[in-house]
Amino acid sequence: MYKRKLCVVTGSRADYGLLYCLIKQIDLDPDFELQLMVTGMHLSPEFGLTYRVIETDGFVIQERVEMLLSSDSPGGTSKSMGLGMIGFADALERLKPDLLIVLGDRFEIMAVSIVAMLARIPIAHIAGGDISEGAFDDAIRHSISKMANLHLVTNAVSAERVRQMGENPQYIFNVGSPALDFLYNIELLPREELQKALNFNFRPKNLLITFHPITRDTISSQQQLQALLLALEQFGEQTGLIFTAANADPEGRMLNHMLLEYCRKRENARLYKSMGQLLYWSTIAQVDAVVGNSSSLLYEVPSFKKPSINIGNRQKGRLQADSVINCKARTADIADAIEQSNRLDCSHIINPYGDGNSVRQIMNILKSISDYKVLLEKHFFEVQAK
Repeated sequence: MYKRKLCVVTGSRADYGLLYCLIKQIDLDPDFELQLMVTGMHLSPEFGLTYRVIETDGFVIQERVEMLLSSDSPGGTSKSMGLGMIGFADALERLKPDLLIVLGDRFEIMAVSIVAMLARIPIAHIAGGDISEGAFDDAIRHSISKMANLHLVTNAVSAERVRQMGENPQYIFNVGSPALDFLYNIELLPREELQKALNFNFRPKNLLITFHPITRDTISSQQQLQALLLALEQFGEQTGLIFTAANADPEGRMLNHMLLEYCRKRENARLYKSMGQLLYWSTIAQVDAVVGNSSSLLYEVPSFKKPSINIGNRQKGRLQADSVINCKARTADIADAIEQSNRLDCSHIINPYGDGNSVRQIMNILKSISDYKVLLEKHFFEVQAK
């Protein structure tokens, strides 16, 4: 019996964590052949060579597409996309998948989606329809949705947005976030074991901080991070500060340099290139709040019944739980939001991105379509006025 070839693309530690459970289920399913393509930050020593984590998890990487230039300028990002498209064209020609599966809004995913569209390979896009007005990821995400043929969105609001783009309602499915499947089925590390793994001793109060570049704002990423660091100074050495490194976006390397210099001078602060999902989520369970501008503050942290301090406009427009405190990227506002998080009761919070059954739904959808080639015939579906 012919096994349909499903090619899953991952370009960073972030999307791999979201895709892990789906990759695992595809790999185990007798009806499918998993083709795993790794690119972007996974292959960069600067970002921790996280492809090794994928191999340690027991997956075989069929294709590695090198594309990242050692540059965080807009021009460097554009050139990286160009290199990626050359590599993806060769890789997809070798793999000849029946379906390409991508997630989110990274420029690496944009590049591979363009190549697949031109090669007439059907695309399944996870997490389309979201809004994040403070980053060019917003435009990338919507562009991928228009190239995609199957839409696996994380919430009902996003499903409606994809319908507004003229996509076929028959192929738009609200499945929730696949990250929660892993989260609800993983055994987190206890505090003592986590401290050893991180080589970091928790303080009476602790914060996990993830701050990425802002690619659409009048205030630079550097200025916003400086405001955050000044706000953290107000909480003294009795507050543990656990930083994760910024993504490979424009200004990302500059931010990581700032973080490295900040942590070098402080015993209560530590920077990690890549924590991996187990360490990251185990840390969320132990800290008092999560601070920054990462989508994980909205997608995953609410499931821990912990507050998130969402800084600036990077995630503006995304669906949020009541545990999310939004603040401007100003020192006083960030400090006030952290103080507010100490008083916030999150015990009643329900995560709006699902209940951990996303992968089961996705697998059922993939099995229900007998021929993925039928997805290639696209029409614009007008939204009828209510």
